[in-house]
Amino acid sequence: MLPMRYEIRVLGRLEPRWAAWFDGMTLTTGDGVTVVEGPVEDQAALYGLLHKLRDTGLPLLSVNPSSAQGA
Repeated sequence: MLPMRYEIRVLGRLEPRWAAWFDGMTLTTGDGVTVVEGPVEDQAALYGLLHKLRDTGLPLLSVNPSSAQGA
């Protein structure tokens, strides 16, 4: 089974140096929102990613599967 791709939005700015902490996810920042996007292996990995985002202290805006699957 291929990993599902997710797009997660948080309010605030995460600098590009944070990308390594998010296991290869792409970070894009604009208009005061950071988008973390990429493949997530399974539900456990998604929860782990959400815990990391919680630890940044930035408010979570949305978590959405993207239309493309896989890496």
